[in-house]
Amino acid sequence: MKQRTHRPISTRAGRTEFLKINAAVGGWRDSYHWVLSLTWPRFALFLVNSYIVINLLFATLYAVGGNCIADMTPGSFPQAFFFSVETLATVGYGHNYPATVYGHIIVTIEIFLGMIWVAVITGLIFVRFARPTARIVFSNILVIAPHDGRLSLMFRVANLRHTSMAEAEFRIIYSRDERVKEGEDIRRFYELKVYPERMISFPAALVIRHTIDEQSPLFGVTRDTLENEDAFFIASTLSLELVMAASVQSAQDYAWEDVRFGERFVDVYTQLEDGRLTVDYGRLHDTEPVPGSG
Repeated sequence: MKQRTHRPISTRAGRTEFLKINAAVGGWRDSYHWVLSLTWPRFALFLVNSYIVINLLFATLYAVGGNCIADMTPGSFPQAFFFSVETLATVGYGHNYPATVYGHIIVTIEIFLGMIWVAVITGLIFVRFARPTARIVFSNILVIAPHDGRLSLMFRVANLRHTSMAEAEFRIIYSRDERVKEGEDIRRFYELKVYPERMISFPAALVIRHTIDEQSPLFGVTRDTLENEDAFFIASTLSLELVMAASVQSAQDYAWEDVRFGERFVDVYTQLEDGRLTVDYGRLHDTEPVPGSG
């Protein structure tokens, strides 16, 4: 028996796109997750399309119902459409009204479905607005250079919100191709130890560092080795958003081309005379050569 194949499902993880072939088809409950995952423009388009489809459906039922609606020209689709719009919104101007049993039945069904549709859409809009999001930005590159006399891998992460994040955790994963004893290449993942690993309060911007010593998977790394092993990195932060009192997570992936050697991030902090610190977010991605690292 020939196995039934399904259309590949596209899934993105950072800049990497996966095409899932012969994956299990989602049930009707997955439609809720699908709607919530839409971008705002696509979500607005979904609302408009669903609203139009409902009214087109009931306008057709009214138009083929003869004299089912008083003061409506039988078979007039435009009049039936706008009557459906008024019924769905429960406006009830009073000029048109059901005149037959058929008309009463269709109006009753539309009002019932309209209440459900409004309730569902209201819930979806509320969830989308109430869902906490992290306004976290990562540096668009990684740098490898000496820091405090030790070679280090570094990236910068900044909080764009005007309130501090609490209990922030920082991680970075290093992935590379390795050849096993059986002679095949496999992809392996290493979690790199970083400093700081956790911050009680995360108000502005931080440089997260991993020391490349003898215990580090990156020991002896060069640009050529990163390219040959097709290396990539995934940096992430998990923190508590205090206003919504909910955990939020952000991540950034880096290819081997995004790693710069012998550079460090420029300082974004400046202390004022009154003791306050200014943070220049326009320089988050800026780097400079490290003296003596060439």
